[in-house]
Amino acid sequence: MRHNKKFNHLGRKKAHRDALLANMTISLIMHKRIFTTLAKAKALRMYAEPLINRAKEDNTPNRRLVFSHLQNKYAVTELFREVAQKIADRNGGYTRIIKTGNRLGDNAKTCFIELVDYDENMMKETAAKKSTRTRRSRKSSAEKAAPAAEAPATEAPAAEAPAAE
Repeated sequence: MRHNKKFNHLGRKKAHRDALLANMTISLIMHKRIFTTLAKAKALRMYAEPLINRAKEDNTPNRRLVFSHLQNKYAVTELFREVAQKIADRNGGYTRIIKTGNRLGDNAKTCFIELVDYDENMMKETAAKKSTRTRRSRKSSAEKAAPAAEAPATEAPAAEAPAAE
């Protein structure tokens, strides 16, 4: 019987599923936000959050346990140094899933999964990108300047015409 053994197998065998979740966890730690399907994001949250929780206490057994799951020393270093400082006062819920709609090819539900304490940095980056000028903004500012320059020119001859008569 399968009582209390409910988790998403993701259509993969155990070794393939573990490798997938480890690689996605490494990407999440290194990039702070990844784009994936909703089913994988929910499975990733169950896999990654206990590992992130281990990073609160930086000692050799915790580092070895996390490394045994991830097998990437750069991700483990990033997790125990930078991510651990951000999550030190948080009791859980280190990740956030934001749904983004359905994928065009197979209509799979897609989403972002991100580390919660890093969303300010992502917002600053997107705000910096939006502040750069685009063709549309230059064209609209040029159109606004052109009628303003033409208006005084048309008014000046009209004012001079009655004075000339």
